[in-house]
Amino acid sequence: MKISNMLLAALTGIMLPAAALASDPGIEPGLVRIAGVMDLEGRSRGLGKGMKKGIEAAIKDRSVNGRKIEFLTANDSYTPSKTIIATKAMLQEKPFVFIGNVGTPTAKVSLPILAEAKVPAVGFFTGAGLLRPGKGPILNYRASYVQETAAVINRALDNGVPAKAICAYVQNDAYGMAGVTGILRALRGKPGAEHAAAALEEVLAMQGENPPRNGVGPVGVYQRNTFTARPGFDSLKAWEQKENTQCEVVVTVGAYQSIAKFAGYSRYKGRDWAISAVSFTGAENFANALRANKATDNILMTQVVPPLDSDLPIVADARKALGDSLGYVTLEGYIVGRMFLHILEDAGEEPTRKSFMNAALGKKFDLGGLVLDFTDDNQASDLVVLTRLAPDGWKTLGNDQWIK
Repeated sequence: MKISNMLLAALTGIMLPAAALASDPGIEPGLVRIAGVMDLEGRSRGLGKGMKKGIEAAIKDRSVNGRKIEFLTANDSYTPSKTIIATKAMLQEKPFVFIGNVGTPTAKVSLPILAEAKVPAVGFFTGAGLLRPGKGPILNYRASYVQETAAVINRALDNGVPAKAICAYVQNDAYGMAGVTGILRALRGKPGAEHAAAALEEVLAMQGENPPRNGVGPVGVYQRNTFTARPGFDSLKAWEQKENTQCEVVVTVGAYQSIAKFAGYSRYKGRDWAISAVSFTGAENFANALRANKATDNILMTQVVPPLDSDLPIVADARKALGDSLGYVTLEGYIVGRMFLHILEDAGEEPTRKSFMNAALGKKFDLGGLVLDFTDDNQASDLVVLTRLAPDGWKTLGNDQWIK
């Protein structure tokens, strides 16, 4: 016959140590178990492997209140159907939190599962609005795609690019539409953007899996995990002809191989558009793919972590921990891992998922010179840094600079 610790204490009058009482899943004597589901084998595996490496570097040889951190990972190949299977399987391991998951379409299917299980989602590698605030316990590190696209568009407008000359090439799913939402918000109300804004609203209103969004507005789309650029390119050409305009800036929201293929195809077809990409594209993988496609001119990218040559202590720590593996994706993984450790330390000697969330929400703290602020929402950072691709890598643009 089994007698619970609480019942035994009541019967004997002996108070057992807190550690002997029932703890939240993932909290064990000497151990905190955390988990992540990400692309480790698919076409965006550079992102998943980068986040995994960064988080592992942050938690290596670290313990919180006498507990070491165990990080379990599973592959989903950036495919939502696989995400569901991997998430449910990982929940059987009873992790305390999920951390560092990669992607918007994958988050769209995993978050309801985690919310039902009351498992916190921490530092997912996506800037989509469905996590801001989202359903269930969620803590974001990074700036949103709305903020990233707005940073590029506002800089372009400030440097004389007409609103009607701003176009987009995006992945035809929740991730791409999160970017289109940001583009619409940045353009709405700007002189000359009336037709574009109306068309973008029509694009966003389309429902279903991979709906026919090409040929509708200043947007070209491609299907997730594919590389065919021509339909999306032709969609932008059709918009130029219809509106008697020329795209000068193409804001892209997609995966690094697909966006690089589009950049290469557009150059082959004689279009020297300035092409921007959001941070999810993955700086290092994107740069390599652009070089392979002979499309390295007029390329911009927004980053949501400090520059790699920053003298901030958090970046110096990451540089030491990651060595030659330091990059924008691994740095984000490292920051997310350190953010988790900081919050866990503040969650008490016997942390629960509730005390973990309470230790972050409404709080503001310094993480090696990087200020993380949860006082107003569940997003720690609003940092967006504009960079351009140079022969020796990504270089930060000054406050008023624009690409030549």
